[in-house]
Amino acid sequence: MSKLIIEGAPLPNLPWEDRPADCNAPLWRYSQNPVIPRDLLPDSNSIFNSAVVPFKDGFAGVFRCDDTNRRMALHVGFSKDGLHWDIRPEVLRFSCDNPEVGKWVYGYDPRVTFLDGKYWVSWCNGYFGPTIGLAWTTDFEVFHQVENAFLPYNRNGVLFPRKIGGKYAMLSRPSDTGHTAFGDIFYSESPDMEYWGHHRHVMAPAPFEVSAWQCMKIGAGPIPIETSEGWLLFYHGVLRSCNGYVYSFGSALLDLDQPWKVLARSGPYLLSPQTPYECMGDVPNVAFPCAALCDSATGRVAVYYGCADTVTGLAFGYIPEIIDWTKRTSIL
Repeated sequence: MSKLIIEGAPLPNLPWEDRPADCNAPLWRYSQNPVIPRDLLPDSNSIFNSAVVPFKDGFAGVFRCDDTNRRMALHVGFSKDGLHWDIRPEVLRFSCDNPEVGKWVYGYDPRVTFLDGKYWVSWCNGYFGPTIGLAWTTDFEVFHQVENAFLPYNRNGVLFPRKIGGKYAMLSRPSDTGHTAFGDIFYSESPDMEYWGHHRHVMAPAPFEVSAWQCMKIGAGPIPIETSEGWLLFYHGVLRSCNGYVYSFGSALLDLDQPWKVLARSGPYLLSPQTPYECMGDVPNVAFPCAALCDSATGRVAVYYGCADTVTGLAFGYIPEIIDWTKRTSIL
């Protein structure tokens, strides 16, 4: 069997903690979770479902910070080690030449990917309902907003880190006006980051009898990681339990050239709400991944995930192990 190749630059300063001696799972929690508390800002009610990328000699990110008015807003943050964060108290405001597009209503659940020399931010943007906003920056100081990718209603817009077949590519989850009780993952492509089409179905929720944690709705998580085995995608799934919704996350492998074709999909979850900070909060029982840092040299990955819609957690693993586990446990 050929050695797994992980695309991307090495990241020797990746935040990391070794697997506990009593753990045999492919993903394990940071012992100091939550890595970002709910009250890091003077007026933050919660900080969760946020995006992190390597930047200069450390890390930068776009963070969902709901304030004590319970308004959903985005903030910029920086860190030297990926563990201790300086999040700016001022709300991120996008620069936009079109006042209709740039009118701020709300924003939440951002992702960030480095693509063609720019850091692209996708987030759930308010435009007559939830849709996918897009903006780019080179310095995390000025953010240039472009056209919304899709009509309402859509969430979980996740860009691929390179063009595929000469086109920009994105995963999304068409939804509704509120707390969607359904949801499949779709693939779309664009020649220019403005006009999106060639939509393809990727994955639907699994049958309850096959994999219950992902039986109601699913959505893409962090930016997909390119490997010689395919695109590694962390994605969340939702179970409608007798006590409400439960958000967990698992993994899938997508074809490199046709990412709407799923090669493997985990039956078990990688991580589900089990700790107090995941089970108790503004929205109980949520583990929602939005960012992943990867060191291509060692295969290490650090996954940032929202916990109970209140704080941010961090989990660690090895990409080769996760890919092998995804294939071994696949429900396809």
